[in-house]
Parts: sequence; structure tokens; C-alpha cells
Amino acid sequence: MAYTYLITGATSDVGTALIDRLLDGAPSDTLVLAQGCGDVEKLAPLCQKYPGQVRPFDVDLSDMLKVDAFIRLLEQTAPVPTHFVHLPALPVVNTRFKNFDEERFARDMEIQVHSAVKICRVFVPKMAKAGFGRVLFIQTSYTIGCPPKNTAAYVMAKSAIGGLVKSLAVEYARQGVTVNCVAPSMMETHFLKDTPDLIVQAAAADNPMGRNATPADVVPAMAFLLSEEARFITGVTLPVTGGSAIV
Repeated sequence: MAYTYLITGATSDVGTALIDRLLDGAPSDTLVLAQGCGDVEKLAPLCQKYPGQVRPFDVDLSDMLKVDAFIRLLEQTAPVPTHFVHLPALPVVNTRFKNFDEERFARDMEIQVHSAVKICRVFVPKMAKAGFGRVLFIQTSYTIGCPPKNTAAYVMAKSAIGGLVKSLAVEYARQGVTVNCVAPSMMETHFLKDTPDLIVQAAAADNPMGRNATPADVVPAMAFLLSEEARFITGVTLPVTGGSAIV
């Protein structure tokens, strides 16, 4: 069976690392449909390393008309995805709730949640019809136990993702489609560009392993949940936290 991975947020540090992991040694007919927004040049090294196996798309997921057009383009020009991985989000901004930015929150909900709903509505039923599918989201350890202060917008958006995952998992389990999340603790990537260094350093110091997560810690867990070995795992959120969030 030829695998087609639809990865949104593919230009992120986690996205590029995951693509490299999935395509390394994969059959030549494996295809990655990789969405970015204004930064698809980050995929150029992967396109060169895996010729013909990475197909970039520049799409603004905060614009639902563009999301609809993206979905139509995929339906017309690409195989039905066997795997869907949804990674995009606006960078975390630590701010007190009294300064809550409603406009920014609405945009992040479009990117993280509404675009995912639209894509899943089209492609998850197709996976179910084929009798196979893997859907994976990236959550956050902030939704496990007590979240840190001043992260209300981020926690609310990620909590909505958690509800979507559980609902899809229950509905499509009998059709061979699994739907899961990974929930990293603070991960040192470009995503933290708006987070003060003192907060990043404090998170590392508080972690039982004495450091923050990296994509190299998280991507293997993602690859497992996308694999055949995880065929009887669905509806779960897997913490990848170095012990900082133990369920």
C-alpha cells in the first residue's frame, strides 16, 4: 500500500524533522503533501533529498476560503491521504488574561482548529471508506494537569483539538482509522520566538530531565503513532515531557 502523508505545518521544525523520518528508507512511491504559509522554501532541502516525494503547498490556514481551495486542489491533483498530521499554531504569547487578544485568538483557532475540522471532514471519511487511516495532532503538556499562568489562548485552542481527537477516534475506530495526539512539554524550536528566555530557561530547570524537549525527542513518538504498530491505539494523548507531566 502506497502511503500519502498530508502534513499541515510541515515547514515547522517538527514538520521537517518528521518528513525526514518518514521518508528515510521509505518506498519511492511514498508521497508527502506538505503545507506551509509563506515559508515553503524551508522544504527545499527535503525536496532535493527525496526527489518527487515532497510536494509543497503555500496556504494560509487562517483564511477558510483558501483552506477550501486547498482541499479542492488536493482532491483534484493528489492521491487520497492515508495519513494526516496537523501541526500549525501561532507561537505562544505569554500574557495576562486581562490583556487577552481576541483577534489573535480567533486567528489561532482558525489555524489550529477550524482548518483541521475542514480537512478532516473531507479526508477522514475517505480513509474510513478505504479501511485505513492515521490522523495525528500535536497538543501540549499544558492541557495535562495544571497549565502555566498567562497561556489561556494557547490552552483553549489545544483543548479544542483534544475534543476533536476523542470524537473522531470514537466515530472511526471500527473503520481502521486511528486518531491520536502527542503532547510535548516546552520544546526548543522557532515556535518559542515570542517566549521570554527566562521562561524557557525556567522550564528546562524544572523538568525532571533538566532540559526542554527537542524535535528529536518528539518525532519518534509521532512516527510510532502513525505506524502499523500503533493500530490498536486511538483517542490517546501521549505525553512527551521528560516526566514533567505524568498522567
